[in-house]
Amino acid sequence: MRRVRVRRWVVVVAAVVVALPLAGLGVLEVVNARGFQFFGGLTRAVATDERVVALTFDDGPVPGGTEELLAVLAEKDVKATFYLVGRDLEAHPELGRAIASAGHEIGNHSYSHQRMVFVTPGFVADEVERTDRLIRDTGYAGAITFRPPNGKKLLALPHYLSEHGRTTVMWDVEPEAEADDAEALARHAAEHVAPGSIVLLHGMYESRAATREALGSLIDRVHARGYRFAAVSDLLRLGPARG
Repeated sequence: MRRVRVRRWVVVVAAVVVALPLAGLGVLEVVNARGFQFFGGLTRAVATDERVVALTFDDGPVPGGTEELLAVLAEKDVKATFYLVGRDLEAHPELGRAIASAGHEIGNHSYSHQRMVFVTPGFVADEVERTDRLIRDTGYAGAITFRPPNGKKLLALPHYLSEHGRTTVMWDVEPEAEADDAEALARHAAEHVAPGSIVLLHGMYESRAATREALGSLIDRVHARGYRFAAVSDLLRLGPARG
């Protein structure tokens, strides 16, 4: 059976390698695309008329920044989705438990945070499944969606996720790519969200103080536009993926 799977994988890779130039797509374009992958479901936002958005945090958990984010989210009564790195979760399991006990969603962001582009199917399976187990150890029992490290993916990762019925979650609003101070971060997010948006933030690492400072104002500004926040898995139930 394993030999059949390996043979099937070789055929898939060969077909895609041939198809890439025929389709006029460069490898880097596919690797970096937020709205396209060769296999399975991918979403950067959801098509819905409801004024609801998902707030997501990548990387970590690490001490200091994680607790600050949780405190602001508790004060504002907002639930978010945390895409956690397995090695950080293994190092700080108490922070994973704190995220889960606060009612937030936990997503898989790989074990090592290595860019999962030119990697083997076995490497992908280990990265995903090892982190899934660590997530379950926190007490979190909900759906586990997956976000590629640095948003990079090519063949092995999407193929694995597709085979296991998992959705690749990207984003359509990225304030940190456009601003580096708290005021501008909050303003950019509030001005660019649309119904079904997925907002990407980092805030757990020490170097992301501006994001932590911006979070309260960002939430208030988005609320002022008539939006509510939901976990990614809840957002995905509202409508089809929007590229």
